[in-house]
Amino acid sequence: MTFTTVLFYILAAVLVIAAFRVITARSPVTAVLHLILAFANAAMLWMLLGAEFLALLLVLVYVGAVMVLFLFVVMMLDVDFAEFRQGFLNYLPIGALIGFIFAVELLLVVGTWVIDPQ
Repeated sequence: MTFTTVLFYILAAVLVIAAFRVITARSPVTAVLHLILAFANAAMLWMLLGAEFLALLLVLVYVGAVMVLFLFVVMMLDVDFAEFRQGFLNYLPIGALIGFIFAVELLLVVGTWVIDPQ
């Protein structure tokens, strides 16, 4: 394995973990910070591909402007998420069904691509 291959796998693993933490974080501020980490890792992956302009654009536009704005709004709103979590169990079955259908569709697409990439 070359150094770039090892670096790619490390960056991809950190990107997947950061993206997972975005949707599982309890605090919105933590979710925004993990999203910034995910964008930074995606920019580093662009750098590995040799697309320096796209990497710089990703960092400047998304991390520099959009994520700072999200962080500012989230911190200024100070939303109480306890009332949002009250109806979670009511919507869990339909959410699980939609998630299962999405996972099956994704597996069918990936499985078809691996078997017949034409």
